[in-house]
Amino acid sequence: QVQLVESGGGLVHAGGSLRLSCAVSGSDSNINSMGWYRQAPGIQREWVAGITTRGDTNYADFVKGRFTISRDNAKNTVYLEMDNLQPSDTANYTCYAVSHGLGTHRNYWGQGTQVTVSS
Repeated sequence: QVQLVESGGGLVHAGGSLRLSCAVSGSDSNINSMGWYRQAPGIQREWVAGITTRGDTNYADFVKGRFTISRDNAKNTVYLEMDNLQPSDTANYTCYAVSHGLGTHRNYWGQGTQVTVSS
């Protein structure tokens, strides 16, 4: 059974940086992309960034130039480097993995890690 475990959240002042980690345990050879969503209280969940097994990356417009997603295949870990954080980035950040094989599709989710940015 695949499990995703996030870490790295916390409290930071505006302009500061944090790095989130998402460690994957278990095995699913059909996982072909991973990424991050976030959700702030009273706001709909937003997709933040994604990365494929080939290393192709995509970002939501509101984080382009500030956030960087990367992966370490040897450690089965995906990272989200967040720079120049703003109070509007305050949210619970959740890691996801998409498994897509022949006739199968499954999404895995972590439990989330809180990021709070003070002004």
